[in-house]
Amino acid sequence: MASRSDPITNPAGDGLEALACGVAASLSGKAWRWRGGNMALGSGGMQAGEDLLTQIFTARGIAPDDIERHRTPTLRGFLPDPSIFADMDAAADRLAQAVLSGEPITVYGDYDVDGATSSALLTRLLRDLGADPGQYIPDRLLEGYGPSGEALVRLGEQGSSLIVTVDCGAMAHEALAMAHDAGIEVIVVDHHKCAAENPRAVALVNPNRLDSSDEAASYGHLAAVGVAFLLGVALLRTLRQRGFFADRPEPDLRGLLDLVALGTVADVAALHGLNRAFVAQGLKIMARRDNIGLAALIDASRLNRAPQCSDLGFALGPRINAGGRVGESTLGVRLLAGVDQAEVRDIAARLDALNEERRAIEADVQEAAEAQIAGQHNRAVVVLSGRGWHPGVIGIVAGRIKEKTGKPTIVIAFDEAGEGKGSGRSISGVDLGAAIIAARGEGLLVKGGGHAMAAGMTVEEAKIDALADWLDSHLARDVERARASQAMLVDLSVSPRGLQPDLVSLLETAGPYGVGWPAPRVAVGPVTLVKADVVGRGHVRVIASGADGARFKAIAFRAEESDMGQVLLHGSRGRKLWLVGRAKIDDWGSTPAAELHIEDAAFAD
Repeated sequence: MASRSDPITNPAGDGLEALACGVAASLSGKAWRWRGGNMALGSGGMQAGEDLLTQIFTARGIAPDDIERHRTPTLRGFLPDPSIFADMDAAADRLAQAVLSGEPITVYGDYDVDGATSSALLTRLLRDLGADPGQYIPDRLLEGYGPSGEALVRLGEQGSSLIVTVDCGAMAHEALAMAHDAGIEVIVVDHHKCAAENPRAVALVNPNRLDSSDEAASYGHLAAVGVAFLLGVALLRTLRQRGFFADRPEPDLRGLLDLVALGTVADVAALHGLNRAFVAQGLKIMARRDNIGLAALIDASRLNRAPQCSDLGFALGPRINAGGRVGESTLGVRLLAGVDQAEVRDIAARLDALNEERRAIEADVQEAAEAQIAGQHNRAVVVLSGRGWHPGVIGIVAGRIKEKTGKPTIVIAFDEAGEGKGSGRSISGVDLGAAIIAARGEGLLVKGGGHAMAAGMTVEEAKIDALADWLDSHLARDVERARASQAMLVDLSVSPRGLQPDLVSLLETAGPYGVGWPAPRVAVGPVTLVKADVVGRGHVRVIASGADGARFKAIAFRAEESDMGQVLLHGSRGRKLWLVGRAKIDDWGSTPAAELHIEDAAFAD
């Protein structure tokens, strides 16, 4: 067993047990609890090394006899037979026919990262198979989300007899009916919520179909790019069975996992099971820099090392999204499917510049939206709206305000004609996508859809109050239950001297981390603050010192105006604190050190 001097265990409880049980209040107001209910971590009874990793896996729901498979997630360990998904074999068969006959194919994608990566994956795979597919990405402002009937018919008139929609189409009943009536065949590859009636298409490949088998539905957490990858597996199998590779090499589908990893993380898909395998293996492919567009984007993002999981969501994803949000919607797929070095470098530079422009626009919209929050305090779902707001940033703003309020949030940008484009972000335990589909059925929306954690919609200005009232009554109980169950789940506690690079490295071996597979949360303390100041855009940086004489750096992002930020800056007055957050490596200096990214704090005395 670990001794009391073991640096990865806390040498003294000093009140953390009370905090972990929710007896004492944290600065965020959330109770601190041990993930999985294991109190032993805070009282020095936890073995180091392997025992700590076992605890991390067990606390995330992994059975002891299955830990080894999850420790090193591979495709061999997690990839299902694609045929378990409804219409997968029909989609693979129709796509194989098009490849064999040289039929014109167009890949029709959404304008976000998931859409761009899905489109690029199928484009690159079809090129490797000898096809020359076209790409179509709708303009966010002019065409909105999803396939339009006019665009599908126009693509058919231009020669495409087969269209594959990716990351869209599950709810496009009218558009797909127009395409069907015009004799255009469409395969839909999607992951968004579906209605009881499926649209008219050659195939609808979507684990979230209401008629999916239980096995297929268990993969409902996949991003669209993950579903597209499975279609690629099925397509290659079908072509193999037909002897297509008798005189030509078979493409290595694993080489496209960098795209799958990027789309999965950027779309905030849950990182458990197959998605963890996609991301773990995709990061290895990305480090090889085989995709010249991705390599150019990494350089434009000023990453001087191989990308990590967090970089996909915070550095690469936002730059690709910037094209669809405030620039040109086709930039992302052109970058990721590009074959010309000079062209992809130019696109990467443009996306980097557009991302800076997006940040400025986002700040203006967020300021205006936050001015309305006071009038929403009695709402279960925060609904904010304004004329002239840029619809390209409303999803980001909704996410920011959701974090600030702890409630599902919808932000709507109205144009001069009174039509609003809305984007919503939810909290764990509240299925916003299903609610939006139901609201559409009630006649409150022109269009709407999504998944549990995010949704999009079109709404008339005259119906916004009715929509807000309906969402409030429809989701109030779910929101109340979800917020009541919210807690700051802690995986382990350490003394200040225990926050070391070796500990961070050990914890990283259980990654990649993300939604559904959270990075371990570490409680460090008790500490006193030696220094606190504001850096960057409202980030609070501190230097903390423990009774053991050890000091470490920590930072609370965008916390300046929060209650916690104000206590860190001005209110601790020499009192001892517990700090909770994620342990990271600070490699700015000549010697790497461990630091803490603070999520919450509580007085220890």
